[in-house]
Amino acid sequence: MPSFSCEGRARRSDAQTRVARLALALALGAFVVPALGQSAPDAPKADGRFSMTPAGEGFLRLDTRTGAVSHCLVTPAGAQCRAGADERAALEAEIDRLTKDNADLRGKLAAAGDQTPGGRLRNALPSQEEMDRAMGWMESFMRRMMRLMREEPPPGERL
Repeated sequence: MPSFSCEGRARRSDAQTRVARLALALALGAFVVPALGQSAPDAPKADGRFSMTPAGEGFLRLDTRTGAVSHCLVTPAGAQCRAGADERAALEAEIDRLTKDNADLRGKLAAAGDQTPGGRLRNALPSQEEMDRAMGWMESFMRRMMRLMREEPPPGERL
């Protein structure tokens, strides 16, 4: 009968562990090293002026410097690119129109007179004549109220 010792079993475990560790390291190395060399697929290229995106039968070409978009078709004669609907020009035209309207309104506002905050406040306050008239009305009101308070009510009536 063969005899088994604990030392032999421990040696085999160490050897098997070393082989397993080596195999794991090689497997990880085989997958990790190539992955480190690759760049992300969505990362933009720093030196490229144009960005291409598949669209329909061709692709869209974006000029990253000007923002112009072109639709390109690949034909046997080569790639043919046509400028797309340029919303940027329409947006700039609208901005120009609004800037002009704003300048016109500012001109009208300046022509309307003193439009400083102090000037508008002066225009909002009542004149001295209006204040005198209002104070006269309040004074006569208060005098009448005081007279009513001083008078004694007729017998049998309560306030």
